[in-house]
Amino acid sequence: MIPIRFLLALLFCLAAAGASAHPHVWVTARSEIVYGDDGQITAVRHAWTFDEMFSSFATQGLDANGDGKLTREELAPLAEVNVTSLAEFKFFTFGKFGDKRVVFDKPVDYWLESGPQGLLTLHFTLPVKENAPAKGEPFRVEVYDPTYFVAFEFAKDNPARTVSAPDGCGVDLERPKAPDATQSKKLSESFFSGLSPGANFGAQFSNTLLVTCR
Repeated sequence: MIPIRFLLALLFCLAAAGASAHPHVWVTARSEIVYGDDGQITAVRHAWTFDEMFSSFATQGLDANGDGKLTREELAPLAEVNVTSLAEFKFFTFGKFGDKRVVFDKPVDYWLESGPQGLLTLHFTLPVKENAPAKGEPFRVEVYDPTYFVAFEFAKDNPARTVSAPDGCGVDLERPKAPDATQSKKLSESFFSGLSPGANFGAQFSNTLLVTCR
């Protein structure tokens, strides 16, 4: 099974000739901030829906029984590879409070589903491993690809919510500004290949979940 990053690279190569600017894959996201009985965050739960081109490419040959439908079982190997490969990129999920970072553990409860128009949605839960904010303490969760190979846009309806949160706690979404025309022209392959390792260019396109309690 091919790692997701290699799949993404192949997808770009198969795209129309002359397509030279980042990003190359688009994801529509929904997220949940999950709390425990002690009032502290315990996990972030994601549902990421991939664009049509990537969904079509990634699922080629996976319909084992040839019935024209992709079951969770048929997609399980791809889901496994996806979450394993994304560990290198911290699952594009960065938790922060004050000057500290929330550390997430390996994902659990992950699976892929094929929805309307064959679009793939990856579901997974990131448990908090270390540095959970204290009950009632504000924090933020940023979702972005540092390399800007993958572009995240949160859903227009119900993009984020809390689960089992203490009374008075809620989450707001701060969406990034889209690159203007001048900036978009600069986002070529040569531009990104010239960036230093760890440049974190994609941070400026972060979707930020702001969690506060009254």
